[in-house]
Amino acid sequence: MLNILTLVYLFVAVILVGLVLMQQGKGADVGASFGAGASGTVFGSAGSANFLSRMTAVFATIFFGISLLIGNLNTHQTRPSSQFEDLSNVQQTIEQPAKVNSQLNSDIPQ
Repeated sequence: MLNILTLVYLFVAVILVGLVLMQQGKGADVGASFGAGASGTVFGSAGSANFLSRMTAVFATIFFGISLLIGNLNTHQTRPSSQFEDLSNVQQTIEQPAKVNSQLNSDIPQ
C-alpha cells in the first residue's frame, strides 16, 4: 500500500509542478492588452487562469492529503524496514589489546 501511495504521490507532484509552470504571471496580461498575445486561445476568451488555478488547487489538496497519509503510515510502522534499523541482536564486543610476545620481538631492547 505504501508503494502505491508513493507512486501516486510522485505522479501528483509532477502534475502539480506542470500546472504551476503553465500558469501566467500577473504581468503577462499587460502584454496581451497591447496586442502582443492572443486572448482567444485553447481555454477560451477568459484565458486559462480559472481552469489552471482550479486544477492547481485540486492537485495541491490531493498532494497534501497524500503527504499526511504517508507520514501517518510511516509514523505508526512497528517493524524495522531494514536490517540496519534493528540492532537489538548485535552483541557488543570489546576488543582486547594485542599481547606482545617478547620472543618474537627479541631484537628490540626493553
